[in-house]
Amino acid sequence: MGKRILVPVDGSDQSRAACDFAMREHPQAEFVLLHVINPTEAGYSAGASFPAASEEWYEHAKEDAAALLEELEEEGRDLDAAITTDTVVGKPARAIVEYAAEHDVDRIVMGSHGRSGVTRILLGSVAENVVRNATVPVTVAR
Repeated sequence: MGKRILVPVDGSDQSRAACDFAMREHPQAEFVLLHVINPTEAGYSAGASFPAASEEWYEHAKEDAAALLEELEEEGRDLDAAITTDTVVGKPARAIVEYAAEHDVDRIVMGSHGRSGVTRILLGSVAENVVRNATVPVTVAR
């Protein structure tokens, strides 16, 4: 049986490059494209303190995730890759590590970072946390 590779995607150029890299480097693998909806991002939106605004933010986040995963899945089909997709809610680094442990993943391939500037400094590097905590090999693509 081939490898099962988890590719966390957030829509950034880095995650797209990691997805492309993984599929070209491991053409026989099964790929799981994972999008993590980070609930703390709802706190940064205007009106997030109102329950209706939070629900609206979450619905919008789910729609964005579905559109992103569908787009990446189509691109993967062009490479004849075996792809499944999933969306989870949580802190990205923790969610990625837990997903890999719970879903029989052999490797994680991810972008170097999806944030830039002050948010990257304040929030830390998701890739760095995944590398430190994952129980499977992690490839960080730049």
